Amino acid sequence: MRDLMIGLEAHKSEFYHLGFGKNVTRSNLSKANERRNYRIFEEFAYHLIDEARRVIAIKDFDLNIKSNVYAFDSSTIDLCLSVSSWAEFRKKGWS
Repeated sequence: MRDLMIGLEAHKSEFYHLGFGKNVTRSNLSKANERRNYRIFEEFAYHLIDEARRVIAIKDFDLNIKSNVYAFDSSTIDLCLSVSSWAEFRKKGWS
């Protein structure tokens, strides 16, 4: 959410035209996203994937990598410890 807010700050002068009004807060954006249907984001993600595939098909995208390539998602997923007994609980980040 913080990263999203940082990105939005770059367009602060356009908030009104984007439908945000004068100000956007993390709490207001979070509340709005709770009520928003996830399918909106899912459809947009598929659109971006299709667009990327078209661009790659047109351009020569050969990277000549001779080993495996991995993508890592660093998002945090909250778990219920009563259901996920294997999960290690900690209040601080990795040290």
